Amino acid sequence: MSNEEFDLNALMEQAQQMQEQVAAAQEKQAQQVLTGTAGGGSISVQVTGAGDFEKVTIDPSAVNPQEVQLLEELILAALRDATAKINSLQDEAIEAMDMPDFGNMLGN
Repeated sequence: MSNEEFDLNALMEQAQQMQEQVAAAQEKQAQQVLTGTAGGGSISVQVTGAGDFEKVTIDPSAVNPQEVQLLEELILAALRDATAKINSLQDEAIEAMDMPDFGNMLGN
């Protein structure tokens, strides 16, 4: 294999650029705040793109001492909704990255 077909320095440079892009995307994502909801919006959960849950909001009309189990289920549903939004945000960030075609770099 000649140097024209495989340039290790170019490969290392592109790997470094990819690492920088991933780090920048992770930092941008971590700064975003997403809101998961349940019960028609009566329960909401705020979470950062890094997965740190910051706030739970419960509409007082959702609280009934006789229905604590329902409230617990709604909170869990809001947490799952927020987590799904984090996963979607991560997928979007990955799709937005300009990844090199390593097959072409290796002569394939």
